Amino acid sequence: MSTPLLSISGLQVAYGGIQAVKGIDLEVHEGELVALIGANGAGKTTTLKAVTGTQRWAAGDVHYRGESIRGVAAHELVTRGLAMVPEGRGVFARMTIVENLQMGAFTRRDAAGVRRDIERMFETFPRLKERASQVAGTLSGGEQQMLAMARALMSEPKLLLLDEPSMGLAPIMVEKVFEVVRSVSAQGTTILLVEQNARLALEAASRAYVMDSGLVTMSGGAREMLHDPRVRAAYLGEQGTS
Repeated sequence: MSTPLLSISGLQVAYGGIQAVKGIDLEVHEGELVALIGANGAGKTTTLKAVTGTQRWAAGDVHYRGESIRGVAAHELVTRGLAMVPEGRGVFARMTIVENLQMGAFTRRDAAGVRRDIERMFETFPRLKERASQVAGTLSGGEQQMLAMARALMSEPKLLLLDEPSMGLAPIMVEKVFEVVRSVSAQGTTILLVEQNARLALEAASRAYVMDSGLVTMSGGAREMLHDPRVRAAYLGEQGTS
């Protein structure tokens, strides 16, 4: 198989004496949608923060596009094509939708391309087009999630990290957000998805990892995991394999 786009090896992350990530290995290849599932506090978000340069790690290494990114600043990683949609969305609340999208393209110098991509985002997210001049802080949670995803895509990422995109959303908005996740993946963007809704994550992904208490405890094909009795009992709220 080709060199992974993202390769995590032996990663350990500690907060004030508590080891949140205890030496995990994980790979994402170009074009894949890989899910990382697990209970609250399993270390999933900490793993993403380590990858994006917003959390220092104690041991191990992270390779992106074949090179170690230890010590590389978060803004530099964005210019290299690594973008993250954080938990809680983090839109610029006092800016309009268009201004948020322009901020997503801050590393780019192709003004015409940026304008084209804003129109492309409006095609992908019709709700945002209807509200283009609206201030982001007045949007619903689902609309803010869509804006956060669109803003990240404006940086033309080679790897998109999504942290809990369904959190706090009404069921109908969760479905819409996952429709977009699948569409973005189908258009060729590589995605690493952290998500507590294990069923939706596994249905969208090609491969998956399960984290528990800072360790990767399972990995494999997402379809197989959907039918694994251990996954069903622990994360899908089901008993048995019926």
